[in-house]
Amino acid sequence: MSTDFAEATTETTATPLRDATDTMRAMVYEDYGDAAVLHEAELETPKCLPGQVLIQIAASSVNPIDYRLRRGEMRALMPGGFPRVPGYDVAGWIAAAADDAPFPVGQPVIAFLDSVRGGASAEYAVCSIDAVTPLTKPMPIEKAAAIPLAGTTALQSLRDHGKMATGDRVLINGASGGVGMFAIQIAKAYGCIVTAVASRKNQSVCEAWGADQFIDYRTTDYTTTGQQWDLIFDAAGKASYLDSRPVMTEGARFVSTEPDVKGLFMTAVTAPFSKKAKVMLAKPNAEDLRTLVDLYNDGKLKIEIDSTYPLARLGDAHRRVEEGVDHGKVVVKVNQ
Repeated sequence: MSTDFAEATTETTATPLRDATDTMRAMVYEDYGDAAVLHEAELETPKCLPGQVLIQIAASSVNPIDYRLRRGEMRALMPGGFPRVPGYDVAGWIAAAADDAPFPVGQPVIAFLDSVRGGASAEYAVCSIDAVTPLTKPMPIEKAAAIPLAGTTALQSLRDHGKMATGDRVLINGASGGVGMFAIQIAKAYGCIVTAVASRKNQSVCEAWGADQFIDYRTTDYTTTGQQWDLIFDAAGKASYLDSRPVMTEGARFVSTEPDVKGLFMTAVTAPFSKKAKVMLAKPNAEDLRTLVDLYNDGKLKIEIDSTYPLARLGDAHRRVEEGVDHGKVVVKVNQ
């Protein structure tokens, strides 16, 4: 399969689209555990209902939520139901569509799968049309697959929950990770002044993404620098609202991606105050994907790939993310 969408975007007949069969190859797990529980299986190819499309998947990417779900860390929120196909990021082509879908068969797209159980680590997936956006210009498959969940998380965290505005001083903790990569560049695109917090070895890449200031968390605690910020985005899920509160300006917001009980409690109790905390979970949204694609096409969004794996080695891809990626995204190519 082609390594990018260039031909498929400019000439639909060049799309390497196959006729969907009754069954498909997928990577699944049938119980919680480490990456060894992932194995290949043959599943029934999903059928799209009104309001949905069937996507032939070219590539996906691995996010921390994927291995956390696989390990059972959120079983209280999502009990039972196996086998499961992990993953939410999809880059591929429309293979079939209901009559109300705005996409033709063969259209290159990216999607943030709206099924709570995922489904991206397979040859096909269904998705609501409200969580799919077309690619109208050439984009490498690997970079397209890296966008949906991490990019949407960064965009919604900063714009919707953080209420960022031009000129705001924004601190991003965990700035070199997959979400941080998007967050730095989105904040800069919106005219913010960005402080990146990460390890020293990632300073150059954070600055290349546009960070105005860099803090090495191993040697400096940002809460002790004497500076203040209008928005603190904890992309790593490791910072503390209470520790950060003294370095937040009046009316500032603290946004975290860590959906634990403590974080949810902090969201509730700080609601009446001027300095608010918010734990967010990204919501699939086609318009947000369109915004991210436009930023890429306008040259305002660089996407770095850490490594790529074939679908059959999804377990290795999960291990790579669990061990900690210095910067960039881990991508899984379906037919590599």
